[in-house]
Amino acid sequence: MKITRVDAVELRRSTEVHWGVIGWLWVRIHTDEGIIGLGETCPASTVEKAVVLNDLAPRMIGRDPRDIEAIWHDLFRAVHYRGWAGAEIRAISALDVALWDLLAKSVDLPLYRLLGGQSWDSIPVYNTCYDDAYDFNTHPVELARELAAAGISAMKIWPFDGVGERNHGQSISKAEIKACMEPLRKIREAFGDSMQIAMEFHAYWNLPCAIQIAEALEPYKVMWLEEILPQDNLAAYATLSKKCRQPLCVSERLLTRWGYRELLENGAASIVMLDLAWCGGITEAKKIANAAETYYLPIAPHNCSGPITHFANWHFGIATPNFLILETVRRHYGERYVPIATSTGAPVNGKLGLPHGPGLGVELKPEFLGSDRVKIESFPSNA
Repeated sequence: MKITRVDAVELRRSTEVHWGVIGWLWVRIHTDEGIIGLGETCPASTVEKAVVLNDLAPRMIGRDPRDIEAIWHDLFRAVHYRGWAGAEIRAISALDVALWDLLAKSVDLPLYRLLGGQSWDSIPVYNTCYDDAYDFNTHPVELARELAAAGISAMKIWPFDGVGERNHGQSISKAEIKACMEPLRKIREAFGDSMQIAMEFHAYWNLPCAIQIAEALEPYKVMWLEEILPQDNLAAYATLSKKCRQPLCVSERLLTRWGYRELLENGAASIVMLDLAWCGGITEAKKIANAAETYYLPIAPHNCSGPITHFANWHFGIATPNFLILETVRRHYGERYVPIATSTGAPVNGKLGLPHGPGLGVELKPEFLGSDRVKIESFPSNA
């Protein structure tokens, strides 16, 4: 089996998050046996597409797609010399997921069977609360009630972001802390401990502010504090971990197994968060999860992009012994994935059961690929 063509399928505007517009990029790896593998990355689809088509795809043509480990290392070496921790590793991530999808399709099995087999009958999910019908800052109880009615018992909110952006993360007053904690207080009053609450901080804060916020949140027994500091100085996270008693969740912005090495060694994290579409794909995610397991740490993947990453995380979770919980976005699987993908991967009663195959068990809809919403370019261009 040989790779004959690589497609880059770009959706420049898929959604909008706290920092701006997100673009989704899919890659389709074609073979001489007619099997096509599908992968995905984000958020800067235009630059990621350039890396795929100009730097990586030319090195894949004629290769056996089943040589996943060798291809990963060859692609990584191709961009390593100029600094790889950006669009380069995200592009490799998309291609790597596509190679795993292709491999599982070639043997007519669901992907999780090739990742070690079934570790779980199902995996739990939590809801990341952006773009919901109710704003968690103004209607937190109504939002939590909707989630609970759908069987979802964990949610993630970020009520400190407004102050963090306004103050550039350099200061926070007691009055500001109290105001930011109002959504959390209201949810706890209405639901007690039956609704888990993860706190996202989008890396806005300096160390003294992070310590203040962590201390103020202690009575609420939150699920975790996520990215309360930037990920660039993991020694600062080690200091924070000694100052607070709540679990620290770090960090989808670390890339490859080397990016997680210091975090694991310094003991700062209680939960390891990775992103399959950013960290180097399934190949690297498995290595990061295995390394975390040696420190008795669970994995909780970042998963708020497109449908292919969602399904890749689903298979990865089922096959990973130290898997804790999967991030999901209701607006994505309830609406955005519907015109794009052949399946949306919606959870049932707060869980995802065993995924189907072959491969990832999901494709881009032909009508979506043929629409004016996407731009498709290929290497070689005349294939």
